[in-house]
Amino acid sequence: MKTLLNTLYVQTQGALLRLDHDTLKVEVEGRPRLQVPLHHLGSLVLFGEVCVTPALLARCAADGRTVAWLSLHGRFQARVEGPVSGNVLLRRAQHEALDDPHRPREIARHLVAGKLRNLRTVLLRGAREAEGPEAAAPLSQAARHLAELLRELPQASHLEEIRGLEGDASRRYFAAFPHLLLGEGEVFTFRGRNRRPPLDPVNALLSFLYTLLLHDCVGALEGVGLDPQVGFLHALRPGRPALGLDLMEELRPILGDRLALTLLNRRQLTEKDFDRRPGGAVLLNEAGRKKVLVAYQERKQQEITHPFLEQKLPLGLVPHLQARLLARHLRGELSAYPPYLHH
Repeated sequence: MKTLLNTLYVQTQGALLRLDHDTLKVEVEGRPRLQVPLHHLGSLVLFGEVCVTPALLARCAADGRTVAWLSLHGRFQARVEGPVSGNVLLRRAQHEALDDPHRPREIARHLVAGKLRNLRTVLLRGAREAEGPEAAAPLSQAARHLAELLRELPQASHLEEIRGLEGDASRRYFAAFPHLLLGEGEVFTFRGRNRRPPLDPVNALLSFLYTLLLHDCVGALEGVGLDPQVGFLHALRPGRPALGLDLMEELRPILGDRLALTLLNRRQLTEKDFDRRPGGAVLLNEAGRKKVLVAYQERKQQEITHPFLEQKLPLGLVPHLQARLLARHLRGELSAYPPYLHH
């Protein structure tokens, strides 16, 4: 278990979390293991068989503190939150935008533009760091294709066209992704994106990071009073955090893919950090998840200069700022949603 920023992550199986006045206490097999003043925590993320007392759940709900459960292998299962709060006028503006014949398309266009720009940044950096022109060629070629898609994006007249361009970009990007892996052909082979379950360590790592990122994006949207279920790029489905998925698209390359490449290329993760299951599934084990959680939180603490706000801030605040910028656009205070473009 570990407290990073204002989130408590508990991976210890059989742990019991309970409330003692204004303090959260963690016990394992009846013995105290950790205590944290509740006001230090903004959310709890629990993996696998971790128990929470009703009193602690009620206090978290009353304070607006989210509690999320993930499976032992990092798959999102449920979250508990208190009464819906926030600005009803903002949520009304969000629903009105969804019903508008043009605004979903324009918001989706900017979300996809941000994603394509950031995917291209990852590829171009890989090409610069490649060992020679031959190794750089497939990365440069994929980056050029993404540039072509970016030029096509303003002409897309339907939402389905924008979704198609996004899908094409993802296919091209992941086709080039193996060339970003150093030592490819040994342990960390990658032959395309797969999930549910992931079939190789690279996909297992990407899926775990995307789960963490989605949790952050949903929390950021709820923090500004937006409904994370009502998205513009992703179609609405019961129980699907469509707007959370929308927001994470532009951030996947930066908070997911780049971190995965760093962990693999620097050998901070090895084959011992993954378990292979009957049927072919490959999953991070407890030791691997601990390494990734620490690296993810460290990554979020790295300072960047936000290109729209022109201010230095920790990378981990970007989902919250993008959620606020989207809210400002929905309220009519910004003419267009400005995606986050990483440099």
